[in-house]
Amino acid sequence: MKKLPTSRRQFLQLAAGAGVASTGFNLMAKETATAGAAAPVIGDQRIHLEFDSEMRLRVSGAAQAALTGWSAAERLDLGPDSRLERFQLRSQSLEDMEGPLGKGTRLRLVGRLDAPQIEKTVVVELYRNFPGFAVYQVSYRYLGQEPVAISQWTQLALTVPNAGTASAGATRGAKDSAPPFWSFCGSTHSDRRDWVQPVRAGFKQDNFMGMEASDYGGGTPIVDVWRPDGGVAIGHIETTPRLVSLPLSCSATELNLSMTEKVKQTLKPGDVLVLPLAFVAAHRGDYFTVLDTYRRIMAVRGIASPQPPKAAYDAIWCAWGYERDCTLQMIVDTLPKVRELGLRWAVIDDGWQTNVGDWKVSTVRYPGGEADMRGLVKTIRSQGLEARLWWAPLAVAPGSDLLHDHTDMLLLDKDGAVQNVSWWNSFYLCPGYQPTVDYMTGLVRKFIGDWGYAGLKIDGQHLNSVAPCYNPAHKHARPEESVEKLQDFFQAVYAAALQSNPQAVVELCPCGTSYSFFNFRSFNQAPASDPESSWQVRHKGKSLKALMGPSAAFAGDHVELSTGGADFASTVGIGGIVSTKFTWPRDPKPKDSFLLTPAHEPIWRKWIALYNEKQLPLGTYRGELYDIGFDRPETHVIEKAGRFYYAFYGRDFSGSVPLRGLKGGRYRVRDYYNERNLGEVTARNNRLQVAFNDFLVIEAVPA
Repeated sequence: MKKLPTSRRQFLQLAAGAGVASTGFNLMAKETATAGAAAPVIGDQRIHLEFDSEMRLRVSGAAQAALTGWSAAERLDLGPDSRLERFQLRSQSLEDMEGPLGKGTRLRLVGRLDAPQIEKTVVVELYRNFPGFAVYQVSYRYLGQEPVAISQWTQLALTVPNAGTASAGATRGAKDSAPPFWSFCGSTHSDRRDWVQPVRAGFKQDNFMGMEASDYGGGTPIVDVWRPDGGVAIGHIETTPRLVSLPLSCSATELNLSMTEKVKQTLKPGDVLVLPLAFVAAHRGDYFTVLDTYRRIMAVRGIASPQPPKAAYDAIWCAWGYERDCTLQMIVDTLPKVRELGLRWAVIDDGWQTNVGDWKVSTVRYPGGEADMRGLVKTIRSQGLEARLWWAPLAVAPGSDLLHDHTDMLLLDKDGAVQNVSWWNSFYLCPGYQPTVDYMTGLVRKFIGDWGYAGLKIDGQHLNSVAPCYNPAHKHARPEESVEKLQDFFQAVYAAALQSNPQAVVELCPCGTSYSFFNFRSFNQAPASDPESSWQVRHKGKSLKALMGPSAAFAGDHVELSTGGADFASTVGIGGIVSTKFTWPRDPKPKDSFLLTPAHEPIWRKWIALYNEKQLPLGTYRGELYDIGFDRPETHVIEKAGRFYYAFYGRDFSGSVPLRGLKGGRYRVRDYYNERNLGEVTARNNRLQVAFNDFLVIEAVPA
């Protein structure tokens, strides 16, 4: 029985023409010449991929409804005026197979270009356990005699007709009608834009997976676009980051997406160029099912979020409301109110340290140094709370002892220059250099094992990715090793935390960036990461519930960052953990105060109590039931212990809403924020007449 090739060597054998035996499930396929043969096609109940005689591709969704037009999905650029994309199909085979992802079907195509002489192989695999998600591998073998230089490759270049749509009513940012498409882009941008955006004519986004700015970069290598009748997504499932782009653009007539990379590679006779292991997916509804399937496939391939400890779901207070001038006494004075409101975590934020790099206790704010830090942890515990410490690794400040003694740790560019971390006016350290790893894991053991902290808040936009490193002291085999080994750095940090405390909560907050999926093995709580609106809280929550799991420990981040500064509903309703950075009983910053006033306190008290009562993050987020782009009002639902919790968001909404996902029997519906009954529904008669402004959170309880 032939397994799915899991190593590069195995794939090269396949791509070079090695025979592939059938699993014998249904058919005994052999590679056949295309003359007189049917056009190659592979599909399941959710996706169909068709190829023509020039190996062009068309993607269809459910019921074989075309999602894309015909396009030359792959091409090689030899220069600005030389593009190779029309390969004549020479042979094809279709067979059952079994691999690490289970049982499925494999289509193998081989084509040829005569000038220059290049053989192209496309292998497409569909698995029964992952319908609608086609694994897609492309390779090129050079058959010519003279070397040929490649400047860029492109794969899965797809074109979606833009017919426009007037459905679904008004949308965020729309001046008139709904957009023709919505999109999820897993890239990072220094302007901290939305991950989920409407797409209209004129939309253009490169979605580079490398560094977009000196300290912003990385992400999850997926772009998904959808319209009311279906969507298509592309990306790669490699287990290390690749410096690719997934450009998305939209004109008045069509939408274009692809995956591409600029390279400087010369193919010599017999050389094989293997592109990243990619995928193309088709779906109904929004992007949630694609991200969820990607998560499950990547778990098989070795990257999966760990199971959070129970404490990861406890409500959070953070001292960042006092900002960097926060003192020991300010924290101690606030703790009684933190406990009284029902919060369970006290997070000591930026400002406790002498500088970024040395990570020594500031005796200006903690006169007793490390003794004060240990004492603070004991004080926090005496209030029935747990203590978490803020930390920004991989950055080192000018003037620090670490930089003076260990310039060898610096990440350097090809000109030997340092890489800047802007927020702290610091420089990058290389995560692929073992002395850096050893220094940072030693700090973790001190924070948790010595000082007694029960968790870490690892923070900074610079942590999502790094630039290639050219520091000769590191002896990298390739500069990109720094990029690829960032995930190993975080894994070492996470392991050190759990060795000191097996129940440690490790939070990663890559400020404002779209999380790098490759780091997901190494933290067990994810915040909304400095949201700039309630909309960001909600769509980041939906995205992270898909990428980490439907019961992920996702925190809405400080509620003071939501629209209006008090929108607990956008966290609680989607199954997020509540978090606040209020100050009390006084705030030394009257201009930018986060003081918990008598007017604010009843709101904070009520929502925190509701959160502690419902514990919705421990339920299952059902992101497949509602389209966050086209459904109105915007709806999220959580299933927990036989009950369904729906959250609706919109301005001055009045109308009928469907309660999807209900099982058999009758359900009593209750507005649990305003404590009022709304009637009864069933799975068959599931529509409810409602009216609300901003939000409505309801509970459907089996009658």
